[in-house]
Amino acid sequence: MNDPNGLVFYEGVYHLFFQYHPDSCEWGPMHWGHATSRDLLHWQEHAVALEPDELGMIFSGSVVVDAGNTSGLAPAGQIPLVAIFTHNHESAKAQGLTHQHQSLAYSIDAGCTWRKYAGNPVLESPGLEDFRDPKVFWHQDTLRWVMSVACGDHIAFYASSDLKDWTPLSSFGRTAGAHGGVWECPDLVPFSLAGRERWVLLVSLNPGGPQGGSATQYFVGDFDGRTFTPEHDDIRWLDWGADNYAGVTWSNTPGRCLFIGWMSNWQYASKLPTFPWRGAMTLPRELLLHEVDGKTLLRLPAAAEVAQVFHPQAELERLGGGAHDLSELVRAAQGRFRLRLQSDARTAWRLQLHNDQGQRWTLSYDAEGARFAVDRSQSQSVVFHPEFETQHSAPRLAQTKTCDVVVYADTQSLETIADDGLTAITSLVFPSSPWTTLSAEGNLLISVDAYVERGLEQE
Repeated sequence: MNDPNGLVFYEGVYHLFFQYHPDSCEWGPMHWGHATSRDLLHWQEHAVALEPDELGMIFSGSVVVDAGNTSGLAPAGQIPLVAIFTHNHESAKAQGLTHQHQSLAYSIDAGCTWRKYAGNPVLESPGLEDFRDPKVFWHQDTLRWVMSVACGDHIAFYASSDLKDWTPLSSFGRTAGAHGGVWECPDLVPFSLAGRERWVLLVSLNPGGPQGGSATQYFVGDFDGRTFTPEHDDIRWLDWGADNYAGVTWSNTPGRCLFIGWMSNWQYASKLPTFPWRGAMTLPRELLLHEVDGKTLLRLPAAAEVAQVFHPQAELERLGGGAHDLSELVRAAQGRFRLRLQSDARTAWRLQLHNDQGQRWTLSYDAEGARFAVDRSQSQSVVFHPEFETQHSAPRLAQTKTCDVVVYADTQSLETIADDGLTAITSLVFPSSPWTTLSAEGNLLISVDAYVERGLEQE
């Protein structure tokens, strides 16, 4: 699996569709896999939602709740869910023809089953090699649907009254942001900050990220229903780690902006030492705007639902050079736990997780340079790709006197979220046995929270 697709909340259910090859753990003919959840943590996988057809593979896209049945795809009085996705035709590509076009599918049973629209494609490529990943939302001020679509080195915006006939509006990005690779998976999202409407445009980039390979950048600005205008010219990264890519937000979540990303990197995605599965998602995150020193920045803390499955186990007051045995906690918590760290922002510190195989993962903070760093170069026993054994550095963006960091540890990932999401570093790790020891240097307050399944009450 790779990119999350078609994220939509409907009738109390979160739907997660995703790029999926059901016949192999290698990338191949792309389908839309499908999973649902009521709490963003416990997921039930369903049958494949969309399969390749004569128009090509099913690449990335989005799903909207067509509350007014503007598309006419549902019988009178019913509400369709409408998927807008990219058809990718490899045979056309081999002939040098445009091969990526936007198509529709719809569901009239709350997302259980899907039918493709007979008039596909609804938006053909304007002669571009890259023309994909449509993200659609209803723009209330202009009473029409707006689509963001990735076009190689920029994002194009289109509008429609019925999701079938699309008119070009504008484009953005040829001279803005990072351009080390192809732009993908756009998402234009409204926010309210200090009583003023602001817009954020997410754009994934491969390669060219701050750690090499894949990453997601974002732009803050205004959108008038036709044109997106950024308010800054610096490059801003959503996550400074190597393993949070192609993330987008759920539609139909009034008052919240919920995000999830694919936890991998195209540098080494096909080489990950897992079998028979390959590919995973990050924890769900909440996107929020925050003013720091005159800049409007995105925060991405873990979604509130995540806290329900972690329960306090130990308060480790100023560990210094000491160590703490995590073996019983890790065994009971199925290898999952949360660390909460607090320190004076003027003081450097270092924290390490170790296992009984001599492998380790290191998180440190350089107070003088105001930077966090993750070192996973010693976190696995098998060298499966040279670009994986790396150290990742990220700036501390908060201006507060206290430095707060949360680390979510799973069996093969460590998601570091600092200062309530102003800095994030998402990392895959592949230790050959669970972490059993925590050690620290510096004046740190540390608490350990265990993953406790029974603590979550399911409806």
